[in-house]
Amino acid sequence: MTRPLTEEERATLKGAAFGAVFLVSSAEPGAFAMLRESLAASDAFAGTTGLVRELLTTGALPRLPAGSPDEVSAAVLPALRRSVEILRSRDPDEVASYRSAVLRAAEEVARAHDGISPNETAVLASVREALDAAG
Repeated sequence: MTRPLTEEERATLKGAAFGAVFLVSSAEPGAFAMLRESLAASDAFAGTTGLVRELLTTGALPRLPAGSPDEVSAAVLPALRRSVEILRSRDPDEVASYRSAVLRAAEEVARAHDGISPNETAVLASVREALDAAG
């Protein structure tokens, strides 16, 4: 890494990861499901290592965007692309770990309640596309 991540960059990376989980979770709403999904995402993030683990498991929870699903997507998906760009420029070895952690958490959230629905499949595809678009 050429220099440490700024607080703004750290917030972008963390907010984008949690935002991706939130997008999947809100694709099939339900209070009980949301609790299971939160635990699934936490487990996926805790299973990471290095910088990505530090970013996703320490400090306060990020402030997630509010609004309609389209408004949330319009904030989260560009943040995912920006996150990959940040890591590519600062610590390219962490890009795959970040991408994997976000996708694993999002997929675990989708599976946490009655399997992956068509709505969740569509959101997962948009998250994957955002993480790949920065390349």
